[in-house]
Amino acid sequence: MSKQIDYKLLPALAAKSESEWKRFFIKNKKKLEGMDVKIHTLHDEITEQTDWLACANCCRSLGPRITDKDLERMAKVLRMKTVDVMDKYLRIDEDGDMVFQSMPCPFLGTDNYCLIYESRPKACREYPHTDRKRFYQIFNLSVKNAYTCPIVYGVLENLTKVSNP
Repeated sequence: MSKQIDYKLLPALAAKSESEWKRFFIKNKKKLEGMDVKIHTLHDEITEQTDWLACANCCRSLGPRITDKDLERMAKVLRMKTVDVMDKYLRIDEDGDMVFQSMPCPFLGTDNYCLIYESRPKACREYPHTDRKRFYQIFNLSVKNAYTCPIVYGVLENLTKVSNP
């Protein structure tokens, strides 16, 4: 494993590796179905090496889908009515999903701490999804996320460079 990658370099690094990752997936899709343990180990190792507060790139650039339960949790911690949280922070996007009105996330502090961390949306809690069961099912999403997240980039790089499935 290597040291943390500067999130500002990720778009160029991911673009350089994307075709290799996709070839790897096509060639090894069936074998990847049984590799969750290996992928989760990579996720854990790279997450441990990553300073989330130095990055927070996902909070600056990715708009999570907000569920009704997320909205209720956020309203409770903000001590606001759900309709007021909706009016102040959220909008309905072109797919009919609730998302933040603008990015970066309105709850991202200047120190990169999440102001509603314990009540953050489910999509934020689960990101970057590299510890998910059946990782092969979201491989293409992970390729996209590698442009934003050093953890995803590291998992894909290590998986495709050192893996011999």
